[in-house]
Amino acid sequence: MAKIIAVANQKGGVGKTTTAVNLASAIADKGRRVLLVDLDPQGNATSGLGVTVKNGYNLYSVMSGECSAKEAIRRTRFGALSVLPSSVDLSGSEIELVMQEHREEVLKHALNSVSGEYDYIFIDSPPSLGLLTINALTAANSVLIPIQCEYYALDGVGQLMNTLTLVRKRLNPALDVEGVVLTMLDGRTNLGLQVVSEVKKHFKGKVFSTVVPRNVRLSEAPSHGVPIQVYDANCTGAAAYSRLGDELIKRNEG
Repeated sequence: MAKIIAVANQKGGVGKTTTAVNLASAIADKGRRVLLVDLDPQGNATSGLGVTVKNGYNLYSVMSGECSAKEAIRRTRFGALSVLPSSVDLSGSEIELVMQEHREEVLKHALNSVSGEYDYIFIDSPPSLGLLTINALTAANSVLIPIQCEYYALDGVGQLMNTLTLVRKRLNPALDVEGVVLTMLDGRTNLGLQVVSEVKKHFKGKVFSTVVPRNVRLSEAPSHGVPIQVYDANCTGAAAYSRLGDELIKRNEG
């Protein structure tokens, strides 16, 4: 069965989708079977892998019961990486889910049906704490939290941790924090280094050693519909996500 990891932070602009796409791709590059689930109605993880959803099934089709997860999953051209694509229709799911029984467990049941086909499943959660994110946290074994190395970095993280506590109490007692990934570090500034120190104190042993630097190539890659390992394998961003992939695999596989 796959290890299911929700990538979540309700604060926007922290490198959440960048991390979901490039970490999933890095781990697929290392020979693991990986599924990336794009739970964000903006669909940036989907387009970042060059997948279009004008026709055919997508995650909204799965959440609404129109098809199974297996029918909606697309293989990408990037090794053993597949994607369950998003569409703008997913924004209506929050309203529709309110009317459903066991509404927090829709994604969990969908992913359970395909979990045996993958080693890792990453869920790119929306930048909010609504029903879609609750579905991600209910389906996941653990949550990966990207935090940017900027002023007010820990703003809103307390709210996310409170949500994790509630989800553990009511829906998913085994939910763990996979770890914290520090992103967008500008090593030339004292502020960035201070934030790294502050986050490590706050989360103690949960912070990954790899820190993702601020890197222009990382921001360019999505517009070309490819992960950073394909766009520029030699840049600092690609090297960081490769190291992060190694760390995550070591934590989970020993």
